Amino acid sequence: MRYAKIRKMDISNGPGVRVSLFVQGCTFNCKNCFNPETHDFNGGKEFTDETMQELLNLCQKDQIKGLSLLGGEPLHPKNIETTTKIAKKFKETYPNKTLWVWTGFLYDRDLKDKEILNYIDVLVDGQYVDELHDFNLAWRGSSNQRVIDIPKSLKQKKIVLYEK
Repeated sequence: MRYAKIRKMDISNGPGVRVSLFVQGCTFNCKNCFNPETHDFNGGKEFTDETMQELLNLCQKDQIKGLSLLGGEPLHPKNIETTTKIAKKFKETYPNKTLWVWTGFLYDRDLKDKEILNYIDVLVDGQYVDELHDFNLAWRGSSNQRVIDIPKSLKQKKIVLYEK
């Protein structure tokens, strides 16, 4: 897998100060995507064992509340194996910090049996739709996207939206 960038102190992608990994590669090509430079699967840099260690070291700081995985598309078939490894290692290392993931795929249609769900705290699902853009929405760009509490959804076997 390749990645575009790591933000060491991000306050816009989930609650609190977070570390954000922007993966490389996306096939959705949403109109007016906020990150079109991440669409090319050949762009960015190779995600290595050293990158994994850097990510975990950045998350170690007390002020860091969690890790956010964005893109590009972190759950694309070309990326999901590596993002699952990242998610698992992050939750093993920091069980009290949260993992947020943004995806254009739909939880209930595309992701139900994916291992990565065992490690995600909050999933923002659905493709960005420019015509439904709303600046007042928390953690999402368009009103069709859902902010899902994954542990509660898995336990209740239905979609449970995240409440701040």
